[in-house]
Amino acid sequence: MNGKIEVVKNFQKYLDINLQYLSNKTGFLGIDNKFNIKEKVVIVPFGLEKTVSYGGGTKNGPREIIKASHQVELYDEELNCEPYKKIGIKTLKPFKIDKNIIKALKKISSVNNKILNKNLFPMTFGGEHSITPGCIGPFVKKYNKIFLLHFDAHADLRDSYNGEKFSHASAIRRCLDYKNVSVISFGIRNISKSEIPFLNKNKSRINIFWAKDKAKWDLKKFKNLIKNKNVYITFDVDGLDSSLMPATGTPEPGGLFWDETLNIIKIAAKNSNIVGADINELAPIKGFNSYNFLVAKLAYKILSYKYLYWFYIGFKVLRSILNGININNATKILTAKSPNESVIQGTPVA
Repeated sequence: MNGKIEVVKNFQKYLDINLQYLSNKTGFLGIDNKFNIKEKVVIVPFGLEKTVSYGGGTKNGPREIIKASHQVELYDEELNCEPYKKIGIKTLKPFKIDKNIIKALKKISSVNNKILNKNLFPMTFGGEHSITPGCIGPFVKKYNKIFLLHFDAHADLRDSYNGEKFSHASAIRRCLDYKNVSVISFGIRNISKSEIPFLNKNKSRINIFWAKDKAKWDLKKFKNLIKNKNVYITFDVDGLDSSLMPATGTPEPGGLFWDETLNIIKIAAKNSNIVGADINELAPIKGFNSYNFLVAKLAYKILSYKYLYWFYIGFKVLRSILNGININNATKILTAKSPNESVIQGTPVA
């Protein structure tokens, strides 16, 4: 069976909805309805849950991320602004998800295709990680080459799991069915023996920054891999350490922490063209809203770095000039490493 999820050509015939937005107040970040700016970003709630193999609940992820986002502070102290005012963010109304996983993935592929055709940036909230091969369908058609920046505890390189080729355990394998896709994975600390032959055979397309080697990560290598490339971020929240993120179906110790995660995303924002994103595998735990809040803030940070990283750099230059630093030294900031790029967990790496 071919693993590719083709974009449905006749979008309106296949999809029984138009792209309709929630009000600002009920959408991502709970922005005042009076605020009106042309959107650059579309949040796509897509709570697909068909193949989870341990803990469930990912179908509730999009709703709880959006709900928690209403508590996220809109001002970003790092960027010294309210990023949403400069970006423009709209949220799609939730739509029916087909019970058949192939049809469901074709639907999200078509939704993203329509968003891309409007020159907008889709960010999908899953749902389980099996959404990603569908999400990237229109991107692999639009770009000659695309890199997945993959955050995860698991390699997700199985050809199938429990008899399902589109399992969440096969998400990255299905993405690699597209020959113009390469993957850079961070935080991997769980891989099955059956995945190793495929990994070894495809090392030219798969780069893994293993969690066990975190203190020795060569982020210069990562920067060079993505330099001036088109990058799609797929973020399985179990890539985060289980002490930060237990609200997921398969939590794993030994994972990523907040600052080092943001550091990687900032390097990507500085050196590549981030074209789209999905965040998946949040399984909300009743009464523990902090995990939902973390994911909401992560989504806001990704968008803020995507659109405002160079605004941040310009602010640093201006501040340096105002503080009396020589103009030549100040402009060196423009070509310097991204914030904290040279250090991860206190260890020089690049």
